[in-house]
Amino acid sequence: MDDTDRQLLALLRDDARMSTVALAKKLRVARATVQNRIAKLEAGGIIVGYTVRLRPEAQPHRIRAIMGIAIEGNCGEEVSRALRGNPNVTTLHTTNGRWDLMAEIAADTLEAFERVLVSIRAMDGISMTETSILLATRKL
Repeated sequence: MDDTDRQLLALLRDDARMSTVALAKKLRVARATVQNRIAKLEAGGIIVGYTVRLRPEAQPHRIRAIMGIAIEGNCGEEVSRALRGNPNVTTLHTTNGRWDLMAEIAADTLEAFERVLVSIRAMDGISMTETSILLATRKL
């Protein structure tokens, strides 16, 4: 991956629907070059998909939070696998420092949110959690 690929990925992160012609113009390369690079990045597993990002206000009743998770011993892979399978866990990050994992969780009601917290806290391999509800999003 070279600088052009990195610039292309940055443009696609900002707007994955940008046309090939517009991408080529911004990168100052031929349209075919952009098409070939995107195809190579997809084939190489660098680009694994395209998605839609919603403003938090688009889902007004959605409750979102960040949960720090401490994992017991060598249970990291099992805990990560279980959390990836949980539909209420929208993102999952490994970290250094106090928490082994940071998870963004979401639910439609406070009651559902509490059920998610209880179920995650009861998982084998989790020693401690700390959860902060997200009140407002300032930047996506």
